[in-house]
Amino acid sequence: MTDSSVRIVSLIPGGTETLAALGLTDAIVGRSHECDYPPEIQNRPVCTQARINSNASSSEIHDKVDNLLQSALSIYQINTDVLEKLQPTHIVTQDQCDVCAVSLKDVEEAVSTLTNSSPKIISLQPNVLKDIWEDIQRVANVFGVDSLKLIENLEARVKIVSQKTKGLSQTEHLPTVACVEWIDPLMVAANWIPELVTLAGGQPLLSMTGQSSTTLNWETLVSSNPDIIIFMPCGFDLNRTRQEAQILSQRPEWEKLHAVQTSRVYITDGNSYFNRPGPRLVDSLEILAEILHPEIFQYGYKEKAWELL
Repeated sequence: MTDSSVRIVSLIPGGTETLAALGLTDAIVGRSHECDYPPEIQNRPVCTQARINSNASSSEIHDKVDNLLQSALSIYQINTDVLEKLQPTHIVTQDQCDVCAVSLKDVEEAVSTLTNSSPKIISLQPNVLKDIWEDIQRVANVFGVDSLKLIENLEARVKIVSQKTKGLSQTEHLPTVACVEWIDPLMVAANWIPELVTLAGGQPLLSMTGQSSTTLNWETLVSSNPDIIIFMPCGFDLNRTRQEAQILSQRPEWEKLHAVQTSRVYITDGNSYFNRPGPRLVDSLEILAEILHPEIFQYGYKEKAWELL
């Protein structure tokens, strides 16, 4: 049981999901505008807002983000008056990506202005799967709760997938997979994504585990000619991803791609799964396994978390 005086504000969706998975939902008193899972935290006061219009096109969002960062401005604003009212004892944030969520620097600046509280800042910085387990452990240690069962359960699910795909490389060609994290400019997903693709029985193309995502020429994607293309744009749900993916599908070389000719182009809910470093990255692995090897895996994510383009 956590101390009832603990008051947590979580400013990163993966952090909110980690807190909830550790049984700390009731201690969450505030959240970011992006924290929407689990559903029961949606009634908590929102402490951040974006300075960009998320309904704009990929290229417009990218340009706006670039302009803000070049002007040394943050993409997100912290509502310090809300924080002041909430009087948190702890704030969970991240130091992994200034584009994904409020930066650590912004949180430190906001906290320095508070007069009613001086919350402890817990900053997460995951790049690979192992970092997620360590973050869960670290958060559990801070609040004095047990993380063993949760981590064992997540690791067991990962092991089930990796054991089922382990023998495949001996018996068949593992599909090459391009995971698209942004449409315009074109970006391939990195950090934990290549690791998940490998565990799910694929060969990740054009990105390295633990590295930051990078932009890519359209010609490079065409010449790599992946067996499978998976769209997982940062912050977009299934419907939005479908709209954005249509932009690429209008290019003249699109129909010549192997993945297109064999009907192996997929869209996913990147916002709920792949872009959130928390417990649901294991769901993301299971989604990839289902996409890559439907003859082995049927978890039931199809039509909910992924679809054919």
